[in-house]
Amino acid sequence: MEKHRSFCPVNLTLEVFGDKWSLIIIRDIMFEGKRYFRELLQSEEKIASNILTDRLVMLEREGIISKADDPGHKQKYIYSLTEKGIDLLPIMVEIGAWSIKHRPVDLKKHKHAVDLVKGGKELQKEIRKDLVKQHIK
Repeated sequence: MEKHRSFCPVNLTLEVFGDKWSLIIIRDIMFEGKRYFRELLQSEEKIASNILTDRLVMLEREGIISKADDPGHKQKYIYSLTEKGIDLLPIMVEIGAWSIKHRPVDLKKHKHAVDLVKGGKELQKEIRKDLVKQHIK
């Protein structure tokens, strides 16, 4: 049986996303369209390959992403969001909204985040549909 510090909803969420890389990986898959290990390594935040491997394994184990063989290249995998991963969309938008309000976000460079926050639930519905088309087979 899996051990938890407590069964508080915040604690249980932090047990999955409480490190500084997991949400960055989800962001890159969700909003940047990155689907391959090498693409994820190229993030501005410069994650180390061993940490990326560890987080991808954990996110797959938690059912947030899935990994499939790339039919075009036998040594590559394609990472996709699962339904559980796509369900993080509103949370990712709210984290962005909080950061835009309280942190020194480069608003020009991250205009897409501002647009996403301003777009509200209607834009989130559209993005969710697109994510389902791209990731759920």
